[in-house]
Amino acid sequence: MAYAAVISLMNTIEGLHNSSRITFDVTPCPEIIEPAYEELKSLQEVLKRLDGSSKSGSRKKVNALDAQIRDFISQFEDKLESHISNQFLSQSIESINGDESHPLLVSIDLQDLRQDFCSFVEMAKRMEECVDRLINMTEEEEDDDDDDDDEVVFSRIDFSGNMPHSKMVGFSDLFDLIKDGITGDERFRALSIVGMAGIGKTTLVNEIFQDKLVVTQYDCRAWVKVGRKFLLHEIARDILAQVEHPVTDKEIAEKGVAFYLKDTLKKKRCLIVLDDVWDRSVWDYLRSSFPQDPNSQALLTTRLQEVAKGALNSSIDGIKEMRFLDKEESWDLLHDKVFGEDSCPLKLEKVGKKIAENCEGLPLLIVRVAGLLSKAEKTPEYWNEVAEKQNSVFVDAYNQMIEVLYPSYEYLPQHLKACFLYMGVFPQKYEIPRSKLINMWIAEGTFLEPSMLEKSEYHAINYLNELTSNSLVSFQRATCWWLVGQELMKTLSIHSALGYMATKIARMTNFFHVLRSRFDGLEEDIKLQHRLCIHNNILLGIKEFYKSEENDCASIVRSLLCFGPYYKYPVPVSVNLRLLRVLDALNIRFYEFPLMVLKLVQLRYLALTYNGNLPTSISKVRSLQFLIIHRHVSIQSCLDLSCTYVPLEIWDMQELKHIEVMGSNLPDSNCSHSLKKLSRLLGVSAYSCTTGVLERISNLKKLGIQIELLPDEDSSLFGRLNCIGTLNKLDSLKCVVVNPEMSCGVIPPPAPCSMFPPNLRKLTLSGLGYPWEYMSIIAKLENLTVLKLQCYAFQGPRWEIKENEPFAFGFLQIEDTDLAEWKVAPGGMPWIRKLSIKHCYNLEELNWEPDNYMISKIEVVDCNPSLVARVNQIEAAQLARQYPNLGISLHSSWDDGKLKSTTTPVERVRTFWDKVPLNSGNMI
Repeated sequence: MAYAAVISLMNTIEGLHNSSRITFDVTPCPEIIEPAYEELKSLQEVLKRLDGSSKSGSRKKVNALDAQIRDFISQFEDKLESHISNQFLSQSIESINGDESHPLLVSIDLQDLRQDFCSFVEMAKRMEECVDRLINMTEEEEDDDDDDDDEVVFSRIDFSGNMPHSKMVGFSDLFDLIKDGITGDERFRALSIVGMAGIGKTTLVNEIFQDKLVVTQYDCRAWVKVGRKFLLHEIARDILAQVEHPVTDKEIAEKGVAFYLKDTLKKKRCLIVLDDVWDRSVWDYLRSSFPQDPNSQALLTTRLQEVAKGALNSSIDGIKEMRFLDKEESWDLLHDKVFGEDSCPLKLEKVGKKIAENCEGLPLLIVRVAGLLSKAEKTPEYWNEVAEKQNSVFVDAYNQMIEVLYPSYEYLPQHLKACFLYMGVFPQKYEIPRSKLINMWIAEGTFLEPSMLEKSEYHAINYLNELTSNSLVSFQRATCWWLVGQELMKTLSIHSALGYMATKIARMTNFFHVLRSRFDGLEEDIKLQHRLCIHNNILLGIKEFYKSEENDCASIVRSLLCFGPYYKYPVPVSVNLRLLRVLDALNIRFYEFPLMVLKLVQLRYLALTYNGNLPTSISKVRSLQFLIIHRHVSIQSCLDLSCTYVPLEIWDMQELKHIEVMGSNLPDSNCSHSLKKLSRLLGVSAYSCTTGVLERISNLKKLGIQIELLPDEDSSLFGRLNCIGTLNKLDSLKCVVVNPEMSCGVIPPPAPCSMFPPNLRKLTLSGLGYPWEYMSIIAKLENLTVLKLQCYAFQGPRWEIKENEPFAFGFLQIEDTDLAEWKVAPGGMPWIRKLSIKHCYNLEELNWEPDNYMISKIEVVDCNPSLVARVNQIEAAQLARQYPNLGISLHSSWDDGKLKSTTTPVERVRTFWDKVPLNSGNMI
């Protein structure tokens, strides 16, 4: 975690040096901090070299040095930020005592830290030399240090006859697909199986390797376990030893091992398994030995998408991603490992299925849990404790798995290690909103180096994609198609086994500590921790815990994350978290605004649930970038909400990037200040859409408007929306009428095309009640790629998309409408890739023939069975036209939890709607 500490300090110094609100009392102050910054950049580059160095086999030395650098950097940053915070607070108090307005500029004196900076530079240079020596270790030194290393430096041969073979449970679809890929008419030359550790890649390939048909179709087979450490020529020799007589050193010296391997693969039909591949160079080395004619095949298993993609060289190569087991498969595997051929007692079956479900489809975890259950008492009481995770079974299973999982973390690039660990701050089975995670990463200042901050979201998304490529993060729901063929994640998650490992490593490295019970708050656990994650919010109300938090780590904590279940009663939050950067307490209801927040001069991210008005003194929190205020569910008059404004002083908070103050508005004023960094404004009403307000937030990229109509409301309120067209950088707009049933027939006038900014790419409308004829205006938005129409955004029984008014969107969602007939002329939706129709019970007729190969998915949820039948016809027509990539997702709430989604028609599993007679009428 040394790399993350370096990035954090670099961002702190960069912010200090470039801040427009900080001046230095003494001119030489920049001369004090600049040498330290340059030394940090040098140390950062040296740490990066650890990733690509082959001389980093000494993990013990690497980890020990990493801890030294981490602690040294963190302690210096603690001292620097404490010094700055003290000066901020003292000047703030002076201005209040002098009855003056709060100054926008703060004067900082670093002379007291001059010697500390000089000592820091000297120590950083010595640490850089230590890292450099470690990278440049001689092979003899590295070999001496590897004596205790369990990983052999050459590949291992695993003859199929010596491999353990047990009945494979689940994955029958993948088994058939891969088997057909190596035995059918259209064979893969190289096929990669990708997935996280423990998901069953090796077991699946072993099942295929020993299949009778596969054995008979190949003249010879070879299995090589590659691993992290390998010698390329040894891999080739291991293959030759299994497919032909061993080659002597003399023969290799004459012609080379690659010659003999290529010659053998030309003469024989061979199946080569390369298990646990971590480096593209393995296949790059062997590629030339495989003939273009796929007479011989290679199967690779890997955790890394980059390795799998490296094996792609032609149309006869492929990648198959492992999936998690479903509920039934998970129970079958647990049953098999606990009871074997015996039946499960009826009293254990229900709770046993819950235990299997809690394994989240990971075969290795199921096997580990089953092994522990087999040795324990088989009683409903004990198994219920396991299912509720009230005993140590799951923790013991996680600990048994760490040896398998840890390499996925250990061999991550430096810049991804902290990103992965941070996923552990969220509770298990938590769907993490992508935007929330990225905002927190930016506010933490630990993940993105200073040069990335201008395009922080772009770089953060790349980091998430890299974690996904390393099989450490899973997409849960996909969002918009910003570009043709590019889908962004909307929510993501991490498997509980990986989450457990992340929290364990994070606690050991003082990165963060998760608190679930009062025993987690002991001094030895939270001392020196830089982040506290509360997964049980009641803990904050326990006096001993509260005191421990204040006494043991409050002076260095940077983040307080309260992610436990929502707690509606007031609990205290520590006042002395002086260096806090991130405070997320949305799951705690505040009855009064916590004034301690006003003393957190380093605070960048504030998320609270609070129904009152923000104090005018909120502008004291000058570093704040993300302001998120939600309201506790309560009955309030519409008039109260529509007239609520945040304080005028909000315009003094120049660092704000994201404002999400539900039920409030930005005030218009005569002041000249603007929020140039503000890119997202969410939860405001149309009263914020005045010319005066929008001119001050001209760099806005995302705008979310909530409109609550009064019983006697006329359509004039919607006229305010016309000013939105002046936001030339806006690419996402959401406009929601939250109480359309109160509109009493009020239909807003058609939005002029000028209302929509020219660069708008995502548009969400809800509750507006427009007639479908108004869609012709939206058709003129040439850059629009995502359109979501929700909750009677448009109404009426018929919608026709004409040929001369084509839509540019690639994603269309229609949800909750009275539409009964929908006609799409040829060419009406030329770029459509995904269509989602939900809760449209009247929609029976869909007159549409997709005229392109780009449509990849149609989702239908709780709709008329006539529509379902029509969607099936569209799929059949696409298949007949040789466009086989259309996937159908059908779901009925009558079959809760049984959504079956497929990637191709061949793999589709039909659901409830297929069983409903077409003459059954509307499902209302």
